[in-house]
Amino acid sequence: MSIKKKTLTTLLVIFILLAIDQVIKITVKLNMNLGESIRIFDWFHIEFIENRGMAFGMELGSKLFLSLFRIVAVSALTYYIARKIKEGAKMGYILTLAMVYAGAAGNIIDSVVYGEIFTASYPYWTGQPPAQLVPWGEGYTTVLMGNVVDMFSFPIFHGTFPEWLPLKGGEEFTFFSAIFNFADACISVGAFILVIGYRNMLAGVKKTDVSEDS
Repeated sequence: MSIKKKTLTTLLVIFILLAIDQVIKITVKLNMNLGESIRIFDWFHIEFIENRGMAFGMELGSKLFLSLFRIVAVSALTYYIARKIKEGAKMGYILTLAMVYAGAAGNIIDSVVYGEIFTASYPYWTGQPPAQLVPWGEGYTTVLMGNVVDMFSFPIFHGTFPEWLPLKGGEEFTFFSAIFNFADACISVGAFILVIGYRNMLAGVKKTDVSEDS
C-alpha cells in the first residue's frame, strides 16, 4: 500500500472513531443529568458522570496540566504515526496506533471545547434541565478546563465481602465499577493490541523487521 493510501486510511479511521466518540458524548450531555442512569442490561448501564482527570473516572493532578499533557502526547503520537507510515510499517500496527490517537484526541476535545460550548450539567436530583449548547465563550468554563464525559458502566458482578475480612467485612462491592467512554475504550483496546501483537515494534526493532515486506 502506498504512503498516500496509508495516510488516507489512517485519517479515515481516526475520523470515524472520533465521530462515534463525540456523537455518544454529545447525546449523553444534552439528554442526561449527572448521576442519571439508564439500565440496558443488568451488566450494562449508561450512567452519566464527568471527570476532570484521567481515563475511567480517575482524577489525578491539575486539570490544566492534564489537558496540556494530553495535547503534548497527541502531538508526539502524530509525529510517530507519520514517521511509521513513511518507514513502511505494517498497516495493522499503524491502525492500532490510530485507535490510541483517536481516543486521546477524543478526550482532548472534551477538555478544550466542551467548557466553552455547553452549559453546566447538574445532578439529576436537583431538577435542573440537561446541559444545552450555547455560543462559544458562554459555557461553564474556559478552554482546556472542560470536563470529560463518561457514560459506560459494566457492573458485571455484585457481591459482599466475607464478614471475617478486616475493615471490608460485610460491605458490598461491584466487580469493575469504573465508568468510561468510547475514547477510553479505544485507548485501552489499542494499547492491549500493541502490547500483545506488536511488542517487537514497541521495543524498537529495525525497520526491515517491521515493514510490510518482512
